[in-house]
Amino acid sequence: MRVFYSDTFNLPLPDRHRFPNTKYAMLRETLIREAVVSEDMLELSPLVERADVLRAHDAAYVDAFERGALDEKAIRRIGFPWSEQLVTRTQATAGGAVAAARAALDEGIAGQLAGGTHHAHRDFGSGYCIYNDFAIAALNLVETGAAARVAIIDLDVHQGDGNAAILAGHERTFVFSMHGEKNFPFRKHDSDLDVPLEDGMEDAAFLATLEEHLPAVFAFAPDIVLYQTGVDGLAEDKLGRLALTHGGLKQRDRMVLSACQARGIPVSMGIGGGYADPIEASVEAYANTYRVAAELYGF
Repeated sequence: MRVFYSDTFNLPLPDRHRFPNTKYAMLRETLIREAVVSEDMLELSPLVERADVLRAHDAAYVDAFERGALDEKAIRRIGFPWSEQLVTRTQATAGGAVAAARAALDEGIAGQLAGGTHHAHRDFGSGYCIYNDFAIAALNLVETGAAARVAIIDLDVHQGDGNAAILAGHERTFVFSMHGEKNFPFRKHDSDLDVPLEDGMEDAAFLATLEEHLPAVFAFAPDIVLYQTGVDGLAEDKLGRLALTHGGLKQRDRMVLSACQARGIPVSMGIGGGYADPIEASVEAYANTYRVAAELYGF
């Protein structure tokens, strides 16, 4: 398995910024320390090609972001102060998603220790998301002929509104989002399949809901699944509003990954949201996704 990372491109955030920027390096260190993945499986995420970005995003938006010319309102909507490091990190996250997707096609499974930036829209960023890595990767695959059909399974607690908006009406992609009904974003966009969840939902109800709706993804007959493995449904998460446990999230991952594996469908993973306090709880949940993958795929 190839695992891409970009935590070396650290974001300069002000003191008391609410985004837990340390979680990416913590995850990589945890996976290496526990030998869940080995050093030779890790690759630095490449910077995304401009042509790939422009399949999903408006050129004027891309140029304004990369020049540092977005207005104050647009920057506030993103949630990060602009910096050259932010541009590099954004390019690496998108490039890592493309690289991981292509590696998954070759090897059956791959992942990135970042990504899942599903709130980025064609001409604006939102919710800590600037370029939409899964939309970029999906369009790269279908428009270059690497895959005929791409499905996104998005189990972050926040709806992938950017995925839904960018890929709306695209016959060769399928977006499945299972998310908190009353959580951010407060204006939802229609995915191919949306499953809203009530606040406070616990493991049993969540897993039963996933089991009910997951077959629709496979009815689409995708050549690859891009799996957004956000762990912000964890009960400890500050932004989640669900009541899932570590065990429940591991069962979620096992359900998705084993279903793909049984059908011979490659999977590329991006870690999505996680905002627990303390952040170690999110890092543990992220690591569990890779522990489940290692158990199933034997890497």
